[in-house]
Amino acid sequence: MSSNPDALLGPAEIRELAAALNVRPTKQRGQNFVIDANTVRRIVRTADVRPDDVVVEVGPGLGSLTLALLEVADRVTAVEIDDTLASALPATVAARMPDRADRFALVHSDAMQVTELPGPPPTALVANLPYNVAVPVLLHMLEHFPTIERTLVMVQAEVADRLAAPPGSKVYGVPSVKANWYAEVKRAGSIGRTVFWPAPNVDSGLVALTRRSEPLKTTATRREVFAVVDAAFAQRRKTLRAALAGWAGSAAAAETALVAAGVSPQARGESLTVEEFTRIAENKVGAEGKAGAEGETGTEGETGTDRTAPAAPAAPAGQDAPARDA
Repeated sequence: MSSNPDALLGPAEIRELAAALNVRPTKQRGQNFVIDANTVRRIVRTADVRPDDVVVEVGPGLGSLTLALLEVADRVTAVEIDDTLASALPATVAARMPDRADRFALVHSDAMQVTELPGPPPTALVANLPYNVAVPVLLHMLEHFPTIERTLVMVQAEVADRLAAPPGSKVYGVPSVKANWYAEVKRAGSIGRTVFWPAPNVDSGLVALTRRSEPLKTTATRREVFAVVDAAFAQRRKTLRAALAGWAGSAAAAETALVAAGVSPQARGESLTVEEFTRIAENKVGAEGKAGAEGETGTEGETGTDRTAPAAPAAPAGQDAPARDA
C-alpha cells in the first residue's frame, strides 16, 4: 500500500499534465478534472475500498482518483474512452506510483461496450460519471459484472437524488427502480464545485450501492420487469391501468395483471417498489408482445434505459456534467 502524499495529483500537477497532453477539458464529454487530493481520498474512504479489492474505474481522465484507489486497493482497472487520456494514464501511474504500477490495467474503450475485463473479476466500482451517461453506464456495469459488490459513483446532484429516491418521492423514477433491482442505494455525500477544474455550474453527489446478497426472487426476467418500469414512467401522471395498457395489450389486461399482483390499478408508478413492479411482470397475461420485447428505449427523456443488446456508443456528456476525471 502506497502512502506517499506526493503521489496524488493537485491543481498544479493536473494543469501541467493537461498542458503537456494539449488536453483542454471539453463540455462535450463532461470533463471537469478533480484537483483536490483530499476529495479523492474521501471518495475512496466512502467507497469502503479494501486492500483485497479489485476496483474498476470508469472515466479515469488524468488519473486523480486512479492514484488514490491504487493507494488502497489490490488492483485497479480503468476504462477510458478518450484516446489521449487513455494513452497517457499508464505513464502517469508508472511515474507517480511505480511500486503499484503492476497492479494497474487500462481498458481503452467505451464503457457501454465493455462486457469483460482483464485480470481477476472486479469486486468494487468507483467512478466519476458525466451526467448524460451516468445511469446507462452504472446499469450496464452492474448487469455485466455481477461480482461487483460495492459501488460508489459521483454524479450530478440531481442524478444522485434520482438514483437514491424512495418510492413516493417526486424524483423517484426509472433510474431509482432499476438501480434498486441490483442493489440497496443511498446518498453518500455531496461534493462542492471548487474541487474541479474547470469548476462546473452544478453540484455533485455521491451515491453508494451495495449489491443485494440474493437477487430478487421472481419468475420474470430482468428485461420483463424493466419493460414494466419503462411503461409505467413513460406516462407517469397516468394511473397504472392507463400507463400499462400498451405493455399489457389493453387497459383491461393491465388491470388484470395489476390486481393479480396486489397493486391498485389507480396507483401510479412513482408509488411502487421494485418488488411490486416484479409482481406485475409476473402476472402479464398472454404471449402476444411478451414483456421484454419492450423496455429497450428510455423514458422520461432521460438515461434510465436498460441495455441488454450490444449498446451503441455512449452519448456525449452534458455541458455541466462533473468530471470524467476524479
